[in-house]
Amino acid sequence: MALRRRQRRGPGGGRALLGAVLLCVWWRAAAERVRYAIPEELGRGSLVGPLARDLGLSADELPARKLRLSEEKQYFTVNEENGNLYVNERLDREEMCGASGACSVSFEALLHNPLNIFHVEVAIEDVNDNSPTFSKAALDLEIDEWTLPGARFPLEMARDADAGSNSLLTYQLTSHPSFSLTMKEKAGGKKQPELILERALDREKQSSFELVLTAVDGGEPARSGTVQVRINVTDANDNPPVFSKSLYEARVAENLPAGSLVLRVQATDADAGSNGRVSYSFGNVPGDVSSFFTIDRESGEIRTVGPLDFEAENTYVFGLEAMDGGGLTDHCEVQIDITDENDNAPEITILSLSSPVPEDAPTGTVVALLKVRDRDSGENGQVSCELSGEAPLSIVASPGGSYKVVTASALDREQAAEHRVTVVARDRGRPALWSSAELVLEVSDVNDNAPVFEEAAYSAYVAENNAAGALVLRVQARDADAGANGRVSYWLAGGSAGAAGAAPLVSVEARSGALYAQRSLDYEQCREFAVAVRAQDGGAPARSSTATVRVFVLDRNDNAPRVLWPAAGAGAAVAPGEAAGAAAPPFEVVPRSAEAGYLVAKVVAVDADAGRNAWLSYELVQASEPALFRVGLHSGEVRTARAVSERDAAKQRVVAVVKDHGQPALSATATLHVVLAESLQEALPELSERAAGAEAPAAELQFYLVLALALLSALLVLSVALAVLARLRRAGPPAVLRCLGAQRFSVAGAAFPADFCEGTLPYSYNLCVAAPARAVPEAAWPPPPPVPVLSAEELLGGDSCEKQISSSSGVVGDPPAEPKALQRCLQCREEAAGAAVDREEREEARSATGSPARCGPALSLFSCVGRRRNGQRSSLPCGEVLNGVERA
Repeated sequence: MALRRRQRRGPGGGRALLGAVLLCVWWRAAAERVRYAIPEELGRGSLVGPLARDLGLSADELPARKLRLSEEKQYFTVNEENGNLYVNERLDREEMCGASGACSVSFEALLHNPLNIFHVEVAIEDVNDNSPTFSKAALDLEIDEWTLPGARFPLEMARDADAGSNSLLTYQLTSHPSFSLTMKEKAGGKKQPELILERALDREKQSSFELVLTAVDGGEPARSGTVQVRINVTDANDNPPVFSKSLYEARVAENLPAGSLVLRVQATDADAGSNGRVSYSFGNVPGDVSSFFTIDRESGEIRTVGPLDFEAENTYVFGLEAMDGGGLTDHCEVQIDITDENDNAPEITILSLSSPVPEDAPTGTVVALLKVRDRDSGENGQVSCELSGEAPLSIVASPGGSYKVVTASALDREQAAEHRVTVVARDRGRPALWSSAELVLEVSDVNDNAPVFEEAAYSAYVAENNAAGALVLRVQARDADAGANGRVSYWLAGGSAGAAGAAPLVSVEARSGALYAQRSLDYEQCREFAVAVRAQDGGAPARSSTATVRVFVLDRNDNAPRVLWPAAGAGAAVAPGEAAGAAAPPFEVVPRSAEAGYLVAKVVAVDADAGRNAWLSYELVQASEPALFRVGLHSGEVRTARAVSERDAAKQRVVAVVKDHGQPALSATATLHVVLAESLQEALPELSERAAGAEAPAAELQFYLVLALALLSALLVLSVALAVLARLRRAGPPAVLRCLGAQRFSVAGAAFPADFCEGTLPYSYNLCVAAPARAVPEAAWPPPPPVPVLSAEELLGGDSCEKQISSSSGVVGDPPAEPKALQRCLQCREEAAGAAVDREEREEARSATGSPARCGPALSLFSCVGRRRNGQRSSLPCGEVLNGVERA
């Protein structure tokens, strides 16, 4: 460390800067104490020492460790880049420490991450920058002319503000044959200059002398101060005043009120008169002494001027001078010791506070550094610290009057996000004084809590046929953490889809936790399903929890009852003569001897819904004989309401309605055909006729198709006929018409092939036109007679057929029909009956498909079907079958 000194030269000299070598001496007094020594008077920016390196820190660690100083007065500063300690302002040892032998400045160096404290002490070494000074510009002495040689006259001592060797003074007196200078040793190693009279004085020869007293200190280079000594030769005053003690000592307590008596000095003079009158005054004393004390010139009492402060100065040492009326003086020294009073409460300084601190900080983590100082001394300055308030913190004492506040147990932000404790410092004085400081420690959040659902399992009820996107349920999870650690988002973590398959049924909104249906739900396909919803926070790493949501689909009445029996379009049996693949309505055979309550059939129906929506009730809505049957309300059993009578029709049709109990109610109907017969063989003819009637709709459709084709064929034939007629008009009547004799048209109408009843579509026509006796122009021909249309009964009955022919002939006024035409009609009837007997099964099939045999004119579309009823042959017109009307 460079030692910088200043030299003050004598009068007329200047100041020069002699050196800039900085002597850096440091050592470790303890594991956490660093000491430096520097000279005073260093300017701002002067290097004190490499503090960071001495603390074991590298340049790379400095930004993270955040090295800083904690001191009351900013004498020093630390560079953040290199960690060196520099002087912040000019240091004056005399101003800082006064006359104290040792002068040092102590402060703390703080390091963070981890938090630590080091005690630094900088010793301020004295530099000889102060010259000795005298309190007076001139010292006046009066020496009686009768004074004998060898007499001693004490002179005022010079004062040097420096310390150590720099304050040790030697005195020199200008050479004079009448006077010499000697030194008198005093307490503390100080030297009192004394003037010695070498030879007798003669006032009449020389009444005054002027000498120069020089005080030189022991510094290097030495500094000096001078004072003029004026000696006045007077008449004889041969006894100087004498103090009773050379050193007066007193001990007083601080905080004495102003004007309090400290001590009394006394000096006596053997002379009489004015030469024996003694007055007291301060000698060459520091300026602060006269600020605190005053002396009575007559009595020698020393009193306080203002309050004394032990902490500012605990000892005052100064000199007093006693002078008689003749100018003779004597000097003594006064030492006043100030005793300490417990007038200062402890001072608490928060050096560092780590707030906020993470809640997962381990036990023993340093959260605050404190320094406690009591300016009193002894027991009055001994301080103990404690924490008041309930908090997981404790305080630990460290060397140098510092304290660490550490965590005593684990922190939990969810229980307490902030801890307020009061540090109480109390001294041991009587009475004890104390002070306090509040610490507010915030606890920062750590993601140590997973989201917690309000319920471990949720249940939701959704009616089926809901709209896609309908709200199902809203789940909510709470996270005790804060910020992003407590921000919860929701996800689907899995679950069972039930009968709905693997397609997702619900979705969850990430922020709100609302579950929405992805599509419409169907109770009949999926009655319930479960999904797992995961709640996850935004911490790193994230924490999550899962809750199960069971969704129950509520049934709605969206399915009508379905009749299982009797099934529509499915026959219970196939009657002989019917095609095996033909669909016939179901039927039941009830004997005519059945009594009331006879079980006819049971309507079996199911409803895919559930609950009340699937409760079925049965009602009879239509029957051929409403009073004959009844239906069980809940069983669906069709029973006879009364006994069957002979007047009841053989074929009965019963229609029952099946209704559920939903809102609104849905229904279905069941149709049951009942045949009243004693046995199945007796019921077969009725069943065959009913089967044919059951096929009426299909036959009717086929009839319209056949009719359309027939019309097209007729148009084609008509076109051909017109073309032939046009040709015959030009060429005359063809020979083929001559077979008709004198008639232009045949009364018998069109002739059909013998096997026409076996066909499906009538495409063959025979047109018989009689050849006229002579050629007649086309315009002269009379209109053709109408084609006779015969009913089935007239066609198949001999009487009807003859009657029809006769009536037809009579209408037009033509001759009666030939016997051959009548025979042809009867022959057709016999052939139809014989064909029915020989080929009953095939004719029944053709009758069921709507392709009847034809008999008579082409446009009549009659069919001849032979049947047996009760062992007797009967005929049923095919035209009525096509129209869906069954006639007995």
